[in-house]
Amino acid sequence: MVDATKTKKVASSSSTRKKPVSRSRYSKAEIYEIFAAFEKDNPEPEGELNHSNEFTLLVAVVLSAQATDAGVNKATKHLFQIADTPEKMVALGEDKIREEIRTIGLYKNKAKNTFLLSQMLIEHHGGQVPQTREELEALPGVGRKTANVVLNIAFGQPTIAVDTHLFRIANRLGLAPGKTPLDVELKLEKIIPQDFMQHAHHWLILHGRYICKARKPACDRCIIYDLCKSKEKILKDTA
Repeated sequence: MVDATKTKKVASSSSTRKKPVSRSRYSKAEIYEIFAAFEKDNPEPEGELNHSNEFTLLVAVVLSAQATDAGVNKATKHLFQIADTPEKMVALGEDKIREEIRTIGLYKNKAKNTFLLSQMLIEHHGGQVPQTREELEALPGVGRKTANVVLNIAFGQPTIAVDTHLFRIANRLGLAPGKTPLDVELKLEKIIPQDFMQHAHHWLILHGRYICKARKPACDRCIIYDLCKSKEKILKDTA
């Protein structure tokens, strides 16, 4: 006689078993070709947030959440002229910071975070921007993406900062499919050749921002068109 209890347990176990994680649609050779094409087209890509040092970079990235780089650059042009160190930012005060950045979204909360993170840098890091993800993420307003941007640009660490553009095209192209930014980040870290890690997220972000756009990808101008396996790929003769 079959034990009904055991049968139910087996059925329950199989029904809750996790589906296998989606893999990249590309072979190692194809991935290498993709990033080699990016490097050939733009050997030294740069972030588009204006900054003069590690501190102003950190603040700019914090301010860029749910805002455009152009909007942040406009808001910080004068701010960074008068407060380019944590000490100067604290001396400026939260109210004045708020007035300086009032043109960008969520400016009240961002002003508070900018003031508080400046205080923490002075109190816990001698006024210097820390060089570990854990220490950066402990600062007000700093999440994993922000920490990765700072580590990459300011300190030359080969991190992958997954923003909305990168998350979209990683899934659209099938390069590193994932349900969350962290999924995508970890998959990209595994598949991107070490030769290209330092600039990889810059290339992907710029590609998503200017070529593989959300509403209408510019496939006619895509430098990886022949390698692309996206289901949304537009044939060049119909683009």
